[in-house]
Amino acid sequence: MNTNKGTPITTKDVLTFSVELGLSMLKSGAEIFRIEESIIRILQAYDIQRFDVYVLSNGIFASANEDLDDACSLVRHMPENSVNLGRIAQLNQLCREICDHRIDLQTGWTRLKEIRVQRGYPRWALILACGLGSGCFCYLFGGSAFDGLVACLIGAVEEFLLLIMSDARLSRSIAQIFSSMFVTAVSYLPVSIWSLPLHRDKMIIGAIMVLVPGIMFTTAIRDVYNGDYLSGAIHLLDALLTALCIAAGVVIAIFFMQKFGLEVSL
Repeated sequence: MNTNKGTPITTKDVLTFSVELGLSMLKSGAEIFRIEESIIRILQAYDIQRFDVYVLSNGIFASANEDLDDACSLVRHMPENSVNLGRIAQLNQLCREICDHRIDLQTGWTRLKEIRVQRGYPRWALILACGLGSGCFCYLFGGSAFDGLVACLIGAVEEFLLLIMSDARLSRSIAQIFSSMFVTAVSYLPVSIWSLPLHRDKMIIGAIMVLVPGIMFTTAIRDVYNGDYLSGAIHLLDALLTALCIAAGVVIAIFFMQKFGLEVSL
């Protein structure tokens, strides 16, 4: 077994580091095959040949040297994840450096902890990006410049509400339903109350596009393509449930506005 600054490295040390790095990748939204390959390459880099690695969308199962004295098995559960491509890139680079032995395992742990504690994108950037994205999608789908401007404001407030609901630890499904309800109601009110020349359908489409699980659906297709059928099915079901929550929020908002006498249509 390789050594780390004169200290022998055990199978448990290597397996624990590789699984924790894989768990960080899983939390950041990395593909299943990428996580499995990263764990396997780290184990092979430290001359561990007898191992089994199985990654799902919400957990990692790994074992090494089961028939030897230094046998080790690990299970890690990850209930929720989010997409952070910048963090995935850093973790990929760390994996390459570990596999090439450019840094030792102790330094790798330090780097991994630093990556984990990094703060995500600032809230003002998320709100701004959501607003700009909503306005651009509205214009892309046929809305006017005025529609895009209003959709931009709606999208910014929508992201602000999503952040508040995230802090309150509401479930993602509830947050998506309330967000789509808010987008629909706010898009209809200027037209129904003040008769402003706005295309409410274009504004709704533009603002809810930021809720559409595009990355999740793409990941599901890629998992299936790579033979990870169970993870692909889980991601696909998650994407379909998200789409259902978005549609439910829109319908609920229209239903209640009709009950209050506003002239809206499905």
